[in-house]
Amino acid sequence: MLKIQKYAAIDIGSNAVRLLISNIIELDDEPVVFKKNSLVRVPIRLGADVFLKGEISEYNQERMIDTMKAFSLIIKAHGVTRYKACATSAMREAKNSPELSAKIFEICGINIEIIDGEEEAAIIAATDLNSFINPNKTYLYVDVGGGSTEFSIIHNGEKKQSKSFRIGTVRLLNDIVKNETWQDLERWIKSNTQQYDKIELIGSGGNINKIFKISGKDVGKPLTYFYLTSYYKMLQNYSYEERIIKLNLNQDRADVIIPATRIYLSAMKWSGAKDIYVPKIGLSDGIIKSMYYETVSSVVL
Repeated sequence: MLKIQKYAAIDIGSNAVRLLISNIIELDDEPVVFKKNSLVRVPIRLGADVFLKGEISEYNQERMIDTMKAFSLIIKAHGVTRYKACATSAMREAKNSPELSAKIFEICGINIEIIDGEEEAAIIAATDLNSFINPNKTYLYVDVGGGSTEFSIIHNGEKKQSKSFRIGTVRLLNDIVKNETWQDLERWIKSNTQQYDKIELIGSGGNINKIFKISGKDVGKPLTYFYLTSYYKMLQNYSYEERIIKLNLNQDRADVIIPATRIYLSAMKWSGAKDIYVPKIGLSDGIIKSMYYETVSSVVL
């Protein structure tokens, strides 16, 4: 018997806020299918407030409330039966995030859960990578966000290590990542990958998705370290305005794409990876799957 439910995941990041609605398709004696139905992205750069001033501005608070109102209506219109809203690095560090979360719940009916870096890494690692990876290989999974980047070691199809670092695109744009943090990341990657003969990267996040799309590569084919290095150098030769006009990048992508590429290249260099695979998954996908398998709490509608 065929059963279809709709789940919604809200990812409140440091660079953008996303709503993913997925169909959960169940059929007797068949594996469950997770099919993306709708994805809405609003570029509210919370990290630009928080990482410099420690709190979310009145302007961005109003934008957040408007966005959550819209998300609430979209969730209702789709007939969603279960949702989870997760806030990450910027909301974790904002002094006024408890007040904003309470206001959003009162006005919009959306319950926001602020998760720590380790839980964020665990949810991202819960995405079903089996259809994207070779179970006989070892991967370093890198999910680059605006406020933090989550890293996981996957060996023979199993997650071995996972850690979150406060290195993100918005932090790098504002030059507030300490050298010590970079050094900690380098040590972590080297110490956790040196035991493996060969490592390949899996990259997720809007910036690497955009680079992969621009590359014209077929789905499932990797980008090489050489390609990513060349693209990184090319980006640096263009001004912010030229990246928008000549490279056709959105204004909220044209600046963060450079620090994002730097993070992926650093991870490739320190792990010795020559290729990076881009399966187009992230925190939202992890939230959906974690809700279905009931490894996280969620709101039933």
